[in-house]
Amino acid sequence: MTPSRNNWTKEEIMAIYQKPMMDLLYEAATIHRERHDPNVVQVSTLLSIKTGGCPEDCGYCPQAARYHTNVEGNDLMSVQQVKAQALRAKSSGSSRVCMGAAWRNVKDGPEFDQVLEMVRTLNKLDMEVCCTLGMLTENQALRLAEAGLYAYNHNLDSSEEYYKEVISTRAFDDRLKTIENVRKTNVTVCSGGIIGMGESLEDRAGMLVALSTLNPQPESVPINALVAVEGTPLEDQKPIEIWDMIRMVATTRIVMPETQVRLSAGRTEMSREGQALCFFAGANSIFAGDKLLTTPNPDVNDDMKMFELLGLVPQKPFVKMEQPKTVEAEDSQWQALGEKPKWSRPGHIIERNKEASLKK
Repeated sequence: MTPSRNNWTKEEIMAIYQKPMMDLLYEAATIHRERHDPNVVQVSTLLSIKTGGCPEDCGYCPQAARYHTNVEGNDLMSVQQVKAQALRAKSSGSSRVCMGAAWRNVKDGPEFDQVLEMVRTLNKLDMEVCCTLGMLTENQALRLAEAGLYAYNHNLDSSEEYYKEVISTRAFDDRLKTIENVRKTNVTVCSGGIIGMGESLEDRAGMLVALSTLNPQPESVPINALVAVEGTPLEDQKPIEIWDMIRMVATTRIVMPETQVRLSAGRTEMSREGQALCFFAGANSIFAGDKLLTTPNPDVNDDMKMFELLGLVPQKPFVKMEQPKTVEAEDSQWQALGEKPKWSRPGHIIERNKEASLKK
């Protein structure tokens, strides 16, 4: 079995990415079959529990308050609303629900308490529960773990160098610090990025260096293709070729053999044949449902038809790690500290972000 490594270099990863396609597919598929069942793919549902109004300036994101994208914002959903959505997702074959809130960072208080209750409720449905809530302190991570959180998503988005061309309101190091805080608990890490934002091959390799040299490597790595949304700074970016996505999935599988590689945003632009090659190259998770937060996604019935055609079966929950135990709020060991951490605000100006914010 090919051993895992935490010392990949950018040059090594670029050499893998640029291999002849048939050699790359063969190597990736071989490693995938060593570590995973190639006919099992996890189906996850991404649920926006608090949409729009985000203060960040991420160039790809239609939920940033400063851009004019016609995204309708909503307040934090109720626990019962989230439970109903999760039950619907479970009946359609999902084994994981990822709850996303358009926050810069978690703040102690009633809303976070409500999210903790959502985690408790969904874990009791025997589903893997993931959250993506922005930056997070160690104490907040411990509170989520105690509630029964299975995974925390915090994407690096791109390489450290190109990150500064996309986001100016938070620092790359803060992303790593949040992952470090999650690692102090029993919660698994989900962290990946986006391709098609205008980055170079070196940047794609740089992102994989940053992820693969984490020790341990993330249990989940989402690979997203940019969905260019009108009103965002990246609205004019052309969709990437499916071959770029296949190469990125295959390279990710080779450098992170144990991780679940998640074929995420951008699947509406991919043919079944293209997605099949991604699964062959090592992708073993998709997001189901008509939306990924605010961007389009294939219909779940179409996905199930694709699974049937390819002989794929949905992964059951808690295959990779046992189900976390839920501690009720009244029995909690970890209490709110009222923390006010000073997350970075780099403050440099990204001209295309500024221009997009000034449009009407």
